[in-house]
This record gives sequence, structure tokens and C-alpha cells, in this order.
Amino acid sequence: MRASTWLLGSVLLGLMSVAHAAVDPAVLDRPAPTPIRASKIVLVGDSTTAVQGGWGPAFCARHVTSFLTCTNLARGGRSTYNYRAEGSWALADAEMRTPGYATTWVLVQFGHNDQPGKPGRSTDLQREFPDNLRRYVREIRAAGAQPVLLTPLTRRQFADGVLIDDLAPWAEAVRTVAREMKVPLVDLHARSRAVVQALGPVASMPLAQ
Repeated sequence: MRASTWLLGSVLLGLMSVAHAAVDPAVLDRPAPTPIRASKIVLVGDSTTAVQGGWGPAFCARHVTSFLTCTNLARGGRSTYNYRAEGSWALADAEMRTPGYATTWVLVQFGHNDQPGKPGRSTDLQREFPDNLRRYVREIRAAGAQPVLLTPLTRRQFADGVLIDDLAPWAEAVRTVAREMKVPLVDLHARSRAVVQALGPVASMPLAQ
């Protein structure tokens, strides 16, 4: 029994000696790596932002790097109401809470499907639409992320060469909520309207593809 114990101890000591000898001194002196600071962008909105036909894919492709990821969770036909009601917002909320990111930005753009005449989607402009936006902002902040509001992309509809601005009230509602809650604003409506109007009905046709 004593011989077996002595033999086992000798084997263990030998293994420890080999393991210690195998460690490269240069590895022991290696400085600790600098932790990365990765960021994330989450896109929330309707078809004008979505993967098929929206501005979201080009935006993500332009901004993604080794240290920044971009997740497009926009859905066609969604408003501030049914995006939440169907469960899409729950997916976005989970993305915001993914650990490991130094900063997560959530870009929110709605308005097209909040307009009247869209069953199951339309919201009241005076109360429900802005209240829904406020709730999104509060919940984004509660998740530890940073909200950014976008006014709705203009429609490419002309009358006698003049762009019809039927989304102006919804764009203004977004601006109001952004000012009120001190949220960064991207006035996509104003910028896109200026571009489309300058191009005119014919030259702006490719933008609708």
C-alpha cells in the first residue's frame, strides 16, 4: 500500500514538472488584452426600414464593423400599435438586453401604417400614436439602451409636379415627442422629401424600387 501511494505521488509530481516546463516564459509575460468595446444598432419600424425594400439593409451594410453589429427587426405593414401587439417588440427588447455591448442604439421609425384606413394598424394621431412612441422610448431606456426617433420616410406621390406631403402631421408628432423626451431625432421625412421633390416624379422613380 505504501509503495502504491509513493508511486502515485511520484507520477503526479512528474506530470506537474512537465506541465510547468512546457509553459513558454514569453506567455507568462504577455500583457493582458484590452477588452473590446462593441456596440449594437437595432432597427424598429415598417416596410420603409425593413429588409426587403427598406433603407435598413443599406444602413446596416454601411455601418457594420468588427465592433458594431446592426440588427434589422423592422416589419412591413407595422404601426406603433401592431408591432408591439404581434410580439415583434418583445424580440427587439430581447436584442436590447443582449449582454456584452458597451452601447446599444435603437432606431424607431413609424407613421405610414399609423395613418387612418388601415384596419388593425391605424392609431389616433392626437393621442395613441405619440403615446405609443413615448412608451417605446421609456422601455428602450429601461433596457439600458439609447433611443433614436426617426420621422417617417416620405411617400413618392406627386400632383402637378409637387410632392404630396400626407405624412407631415405624423412627422411633426415624432418631432414633438423627441423634443419632449430629449431623444435624438433623425428628420428623415424632411430630408427625403427635399431629395424626392428635387428629383421630380420621373427621376425619383428608382427610389420607390
